[in-house]
Amino acid sequence: MRNRRVIAGLAVLVTALAAEPVVSYFARIREIFTSPQLPTNYFVVDEEILEHARPGLADLRIYSGETQVPYAIAAQAAGIQSAEHDARILNLGAVGGNTEFDLDLSETVQYNRIRLSLDAKDFLVTARVLGNDTLAGGRPTDLGVSTLYDFSRENLGSNATLRLATASFRYLHVRLTTGIRPQQVKGATVYSLEDKKSFWTDVGSCGRPREIQPAVMTSSKASGNPASKPTTVIDCDVPPSVAMDRVVFTVAEGQVNFRRSVMLTESGSVDRPPLLLAEGDISRVQMKRGGTLVNSEQLFVPVSRSHGRHFLVTVSNGDDPPLAIEKVQPQTVEQRVFFEPKGAAHLRLYYGDNRLDAPTYDYAKFFKDDAAAQAALGAAEVNAAFASRPDDRPWSERHKAVLWLAMVAAVAGLGFLALRGLKQG
Repeated sequence: MRNRRVIAGLAVLVTALAAEPVVSYFARIREIFTSPQLPTNYFVVDEEILEHARPGLADLRIYSGETQVPYAIAAQAAGIQSAEHDARILNLGAVGGNTEFDLDLSETVQYNRIRLSLDAKDFLVTARVLGNDTLAGGRPTDLGVSTLYDFSRENLGSNATLRLATASFRYLHVRLTTGIRPQQVKGATVYSLEDKKSFWTDVGSCGRPREIQPAVMTSSKASGNPASKPTTVIDCDVPPSVAMDRVVFTVAEGQVNFRRSVMLTESGSVDRPPLLLAEGDISRVQMKRGGTLVNSEQLFVPVSRSHGRHFLVTVSNGDDPPLAIEKVQPQTVEQRVFFEPKGAAHLRLYYGDNRLDAPTYDYAKFFKDDAAAQAALGAAEVNAAFASRPDDRPWSERHKAVLWLAMVAAVAGLGFLALRGLKQG
């Protein structure tokens, strides 16, 4: 009985130790060269860390000597969009040939985006917005001008969203230039979008674009099937352990007024079709009509699902010449690790323990990332003292083959005894 208690106590101790960070269990080490400019420092998580750390960066630990340094991880993503609300349209009509109307925003506290629903194609207009807390009387506040367009004829996309500075007026007066009739204004939606710049980290790599011609051009043009028209394909590789948030295209600056469909797919097999990872459009529009200039660009495709190591980017060219694509780069949202070096000129970052859970620090609950100096990371090094954690799984989990052999032997033995008993009977 006493021996059993000792063994049980040792098992509990091993399990407890397995949950704690131990320097020799980390596979990788990086020096952190801190900055004395501000009390809070941060470093950017690069591809090397993303590839070798646990998913979610759970095994990151910072040490000053033998003491852990608390940290907080913050993703540098764009602002979050608030809930959308329908705005009531009032006083819709024409004034001097221009469409004007009021929006009742009494149910919305703050907003900086108004998306109009317009039953119109092939237009380019400007929209001036005035804010007021009353429908009649008072001096309105000019909230600026937005450009709205629809280039369906040129297949260059559309925009029907008004961008404002954050406002809280109960009423907005919208005045459109000639090109939209009152009966074409069908609705308006209001929301707020935090204007926060995103930062990105390059992950993986892509090869050079290559052009693919369909086998039979005549029949494909007659059918109008985009899949049977010329395409540009790019092979890309990203470690499966690294999250990919978007794929960015660099197109020659002189190439304008294009819009192309893009698909990201993983290779299929005999019994499985190619897996669609993402699809979207890339575009660059620079057009001027009646003195109004549109300058719009989107050269990335968002990705929101997991991926394998290799995938294919396909750009549909239709009947147009291929784009002058100079580079294709997968990216992930930049993650910054914030900490306070407290006078230490350099610290050490450890990672690569695939069984270590994320830490819980009070620092992460209270820190603010609005004033921090960037620290520099040294080159990644293999931990010379690295040793794998002891396997603390139950004996039955670690020796499944032995258990199966024992079970087979037991069944065979019982069968033999049963057979001998029948013969003796």
